[in-house]
Amino acid sequence: MNQLRFLISRIDRIGDVVLSTHIPREIKNKYPDSFVAVLVKNYTKDIYFNNPYVDEIITFDNPDKSEKKFLDIVREIRGFNFTHSFMLLPNEKLNYILFFSGIKIRIGVGHKLYQFVTFTKYVNRKKYIPLRHEADYCADMLRKSGIEVKSISPEIYLTESENVKLQNFRKQNLQNKKILIGINVSSGNSAPNLNIEEYKKLILMLKENQSYKVAVMDNRIPATIDNIDEIIYPNRDNKLRESIVNFAALDLLISNSTGPMHICAALKIPTVSLFCPLTACSPKLWGPIGNKSEIILPSQTYCATQCPIDPKKCDYSKTGGLRADFIFERINTLLLNLRLI
Repeated sequence: MNQLRFLISRIDRIGDVVLSTHIPREIKNKYPDSFVAVLVKNYTKDIYFNNPYVDEIITFDNPDKSEKKFLDIVREIRGFNFTHSFMLLPNEKLNYILFFSGIKIRIGVGHKLYQFVTFTKYVNRKKYIPLRHEADYCADMLRKSGIEVKSISPEIYLTESENVKLQNFRKQNLQNKKILIGINVSSGNSAPNLNIEEYKKLILMLKENQSYKVAVMDNRIPATIDNIDEIIYPNRDNKLRESIVNFAALDLLISNSTGPMHICAALKIPTVSLFCPLTACSPKLWGPIGNKSEIILPSQTYCATQCPIDPKKCDYSKTGGLRADFIFERINTLLLNLRLI
């Protein structure tokens, strides 16, 4: 029997790529001798670094703007002789690249015209009804290929040297503290987020606790919360892999629905996450998965009376929204339940 060779493409942002990391594992569980490659953007490739279920990482950005042109990427992919491809994010150019790469079994999301003319199979999300997790939707492609999915929990794998590095990081920064708490205040604007003043109040409240060491985990630090006394900023201008190691050193991450939240979930780091109940932003669809987590939602009346519908415009600041003192109490409750305090 010829070797089965799978290509998983997710040319999307960090959180979306993290939520695809279970797919190579589930393929290898079914076909341990198969060849599995992933096709991702250059800036997200570190998510798959050291993954024991991935045999090759191929990078792909916009073929009109990147060094790799359309025919270059076609030749590269064709050279792997893939038998199957899964396109987790609809993309017309990528669809044609996979078609001209000679991959016989190609599965995408939805049923676009360009998929129809290239004889691409598809899975239909049926407008998110019933509402399921994004990682589970991704797994539908495996199910369509006859592969049983036993777990949809994402995973990121560290090297031995990275594990040593994170332990040294904890020892250096914790000192006489007990708990290393990370706060990530920024996001990609795909979900509502707490305003920066409330984040600052929360940071100041946390740093007053003698057991807590607070780390702002953003790559770029907003001026409002930069250079606060006793706060560390370990991911400032870091490359993604360096940031991943620092996330792995945390005892807890606080954020809204964003890529770092999914990174921590994949590393099994507990999270406290701010969400809204809008269908497109729902924790049922985008919540952390596979770790200990606490989801914080505004009051039921808040979304009924104050919601601007556009998640980019919501910062939970109106009456019934989210406040630093309320979030602070929920953090303490989670840490107590985890027996960290």
